[in-house]
Amino acid sequence: MTLSSTEENYLKAIFKIAEKEKKSVSTNSLARQLGTTPASVTDMIKRLAGKDMINYEKYKGVTLSGQGNKFAINIIRKHRLWELFLVNKLRFAWHQVHDIAEELEHVISEELISRLDAFMDYPKFDPHGDPIPNPDGKFTLRNQVSLSEMYPNQYGVLLSVKDQHTDFLKFLTKINIKLGSEIRILEMYDYDRSIKIIIDAKYETTISKQISQNLLMKKS
Repeated sequence: MTLSSTEENYLKAIFKIAEKEKKSVSTNSLARQLGTTPASVTDMIKRLAGKDMINYEKYKGVTLSGQGNKFAINIIRKHRLWELFLVNKLRFAWHQVHDIAEELEHVISEELISRLDAFMDYPKFDPHGDPIPNPDGKFTLRNQVSLSEMYPNQYGVLLSVKDQHTDFLKFLTKINIKLGSEIRILEMYDYDRSIKIIIDAKYETTISKQISQNLLMKKS
């Protein structure tokens, strides 16, 4: 079955919200995620339900059907592969690739995506540390802890970032934080839970609790 790019965007949004909230997805949540109105969401939900992509019960929210879940994961797979290609092969910065990948993820050719995957030697993670599903829809999961949950004198390696907005990624680049950076906590301030850190044993700075909550680490 062929879906429109808008329908694919809805499936992806439902998957991501459900993954985060661990429950059925409301029309209001979808409207906020997609920047549209609840009325537009309701119309699309009816269309997707008619294609057996979602399960919808009035007032109880939306879940993906088996087929819808498969479609959503495939869209995410294409998006993350394109992001990695743009960063690793075309030298885009990690804050520049989301919008471009949003367009490329709707490419229909599975042969192209298969070759793209092979060309990059079957990567498991995208430039922001998110897992790339394999052709069978399986994600590689890692044990991660946010920097905000660690303590003074502990250190670890940055595996992924929760906040992937352009301004946040640009800020991290400015203070020399990237995936693979070793971050050691020097001091944690009780007043506002801000943290004094040293990055790669060279760059010393202080970050807010909000920033530290968005840095997911492998503790050493």
